[in-house]
Amino acid sequence: MGQDKYDFGLIGLGVMGRNFILNVADNNFKAFGYDLDEEKVSALQEEGGDTARVDATSDIVTFVAALAQPRKIMLLVPAGKIVDAVIENLLPHLEKDDIIIDGGNSFFTDTDRREAYLQSKGIHFFGAGVSGGAKGARKGPSIMPGGSKPGYREVQPIFEAVAAKFKGEPCVAYLGPKSAGNYVKMVHNGIEYGLMQLTSEIYDLLKKAGDFNNDELHETFAAWNNGRLQSFLVEITAEILKQEDDQGPGRLVDKILDKAKQKGTGKWTSQNAMDLGIPIPSIDIAVSMREISALKEERVNADKLYDRPTPTAMDKDVLAKMAEEALYFSFIVTYAQGLHQLADASKEYGYDLDLAVISKIWRAGCIIRAGLLEDIALAYNSDTTLPNLLVAPTFVEKIKSTVDAARELVAYSAKNGVPLPGLSNSLTYFDAYTSGRLPLNLIQAQRDHFGSHTYERTDKEGIFHTAWGA
Repeated sequence: MGQDKYDFGLIGLGVMGRNFILNVADNNFKAFGYDLDEEKVSALQEEGGDTARVDATSDIVTFVAALAQPRKIMLLVPAGKIVDAVIENLLPHLEKDDIIIDGGNSFFTDTDRREAYLQSKGIHFFGAGVSGGAKGARKGPSIMPGGSKPGYREVQPIFEAVAAKFKGEPCVAYLGPKSAGNYVKMVHNGIEYGLMQLTSEIYDLLKKAGDFNNDELHETFAAWNNGRLQSFLVEITAEILKQEDDQGPGRLVDKILDKAKQKGTGKWTSQNAMDLGIPIPSIDIAVSMREISALKEERVNADKLYDRPTPTAMDKDVLAKMAEEALYFSFIVTYAQGLHQLADASKEYGYDLDLAVISKIWRAGCIIRAGLLEDIALAYNSDTTLPNLLVAPTFVEKIKSTVDAARELVAYSAKNGVPLPGLSNSLTYFDAYTSGRLPLNLIQAQRDHFGSHTYERTDKEGIFHTAWGA
């Protein structure tokens, strides 16, 4: 291994890739990038300054030759066929025990397929979810690796150096075999959808029920971020609400079209939860709301057809207090659903996930980082078999003190025509999960009546069928 070799290679020098490789270089690891786009290569060389520390090329042979063995090569390219194409381009130039890391949002079954394929060729492969956006990539993301453990061990010092730190602890840990890392990142993104939807609903409610102006909204979210709702999403919401529009008078938030886009990771979370049979309605509705938002023209036309109640004005202080409690309640419920899905997937796919470790690496760097995660980590540390966060003793108390506010606001929204689907679904999930008896006995009777699907009884063991109406 010559002195001139680089410690780490990165393919894909878009904004995320450029920021990540500069982060690696800032932490005293020599990094070498590759991109077919000469402009991106030049941009990295210019920003990096010292090519002995960080350099790049558009030639694959030069790229691979520049790396110390075993070569550690991370891909930050769009998920899908591009990942497979890049791997095929790389393979002829690699040697046994080299390491490929997929840092994109690849679907977890693709990661399983790629790992098995590369293992057969003597190449280590693992998927690593990277959260925190472009700023996180540059200053310290949360990283979720899973796959080849020997491969991760080689890269571990680099990842621990570049990851976000929480009280000195790096927000990265080996999560498990196969696609564990990509799966955890997928569910992370599902939780992110839920929290974003809930935050937008509370913002809307404060405007419609309390007539809060943007300054008051900014102050309210900023105050909440200094309390138990401390989180990245509440923090940036406060920032967004005070941002002036640089193209005209007023605040920018009021000029942004109410059509939300998505890249698919939230949808994957919902689809897979259905496959596993795990209920995550707060996340499901967040995905659906993005789809409803896309129907802008239809919504505008439908709005003209129906009379909507004029929301009854609420006292601002009373509303703000209830809104804070309801948002806290629904944040807990959303994390509980996502973690429940991770626990079940861990058994189904053999990941052997440690939910306390996952909660810890989410405490800094990632989009869903929040003060609440410290309590979540403690809950799973004290009971590793916890089936659901809602039955953890510390969370029972948190829920008891906030659920009444959620009930009040959901009732208000129904009467006043203010849609709060995320909060409503969170409350319904809570009420159903904590109900010792649900009316599904009737559904089982219906199924047996029309399809002879059988049922079980409450008073004796066995499987039964009835000739209904006979």
